[in-house]
Amino acid sequence: MLIHIGFGNIVNTAKIIAIVSPESAPIKRLVQNAKEKGMAIDATQGRKTKSVLVMENSQIVLSALLPETIAGRVQAGVGEPDPDSGDGI
Repeated sequence: MLIHIGFGNIVNTAKIIAIVSPESAPIKRLVQNAKEKGMAIDATQGRKTKSVLVMENSQIVLSALLPETIAGRVQAGVGEPDPDSGDGI
């Protein structure tokens, strides 16, 4: 199943290992290391990174949506954004 992670970007939920906040030092190091190795996919469209999706192939995906928002979409099985939701992302 695919879910919307903001700005028209979509990921495969079957490949997600974790959805975490980017604020802690270990996650910041993880993101920096992934960027250096070319394993980071930036789906923020220049916005502030609010969540980091760790994928099963050791890639990470950066999103401008909150981890709670993405996790809620995964649990609800929501693939496409709701035009009435007002998130605009």
